[in-house]
Amino acid sequence: MLAAQLMRALQDELFQRLAEQGHPDVRPRHGTVLAFLDRDGLRATELAARSGQHKQIVGTIVDELVALGYVRREPDPADRRAKRVVPTEHGLDEIAKARAILAAIERRHREELGEERFAAFKDAFQEIARGQRAWNRS
Repeated sequence: MLAAQLMRALQDELFQRLAEQGHPDVRPRHGTVLAFLDRDGLRATELAARSGQHKQIVGTIVDELVALGYVRREPDPADRRAKRVVPTEHGLDEIAKARAILAAIERRHREELGEERFAAFKDAFQEIARGQRAWNRS
């Protein structure tokens, strides 16, 4: 499917550029966590809900990211029994660089297609994605 081909090509460029910028150990599966974190962090259950992944999968990915130095677990100030997944400085650096790389890729495609065609592409792609999500929920 075309969407899968596009996703794979975007991931290839993103992770190659992240490796060049000091993050050679980040893998696409780590995006399940890193793409949704901000400086304050989130509980694993919230990460699972936002990413659409099972809590067990998120837990495994968090374990990997802790070992790699991208996140740490801290007590949740709202409930000391719960833990929040919080990015380290290394993790915040990766998150900022990933967002900048993705923005640059989008800018490049906008320039290649022109504003009108790129806007039409995004509108159509978003409409297809909404329709697919609606079908998945039915």
